[in-house]
Amino acid sequence: MKNIVTCLWFDQQGLDAARFYTSIFPNSEIGTQVVLDENGQPATVPLTVDFSLNGSPFVALNGGPMFSFNEAVSFQIMCQDQAEVDYYWDALTAGGEESQCGWLKDRFGVSWQVVPTRLPELLGQGDPEVARKVMEAFMPMRKFDIAALERAAVS
Repeated sequence: MKNIVTCLWFDQQGLDAARFYTSIFPNSEIGTQVVLDENGQPATVPLTVDFSLNGSPFVALNGGPMFSFNEAVSFQIMCQDQAEVDYYWDALTAGGEESQCGWLKDRFGVSWQVVPTRLPELLGQGDPEVARKVMEAFMPMRKFDIAALERAAVS
């Protein structure tokens, strides 16, 4: 097996989405576009767009309006520091919507969770009281605040 490729089903916005995502993530690019309709005839909108995000392969399928994204599937972005959390949060919420606990929907309806790597470190220390305090701190947060999580861990 060569790769597992994530296929994202769009109505007609696959190329726009691929351009948007590759502009945000490093080591990303748009690859092959199949500009044919479902009958193999030339089309004005690509049927599929191959792209990669930070080296991971994706395909955007312009399959029509019968399916839409929901929170049952999402992508996690593990961030090293607050600057990375801020960068990805701001980029992906542009035209989208914020939720809680680091979750958001981008302007295409795709769900993401922007998570500092510090969060699982704080939760996994083995001290249930620290984990409880950190969870109480992050549950009402929209975008994660690493300093607030660390303060909760020592309070």
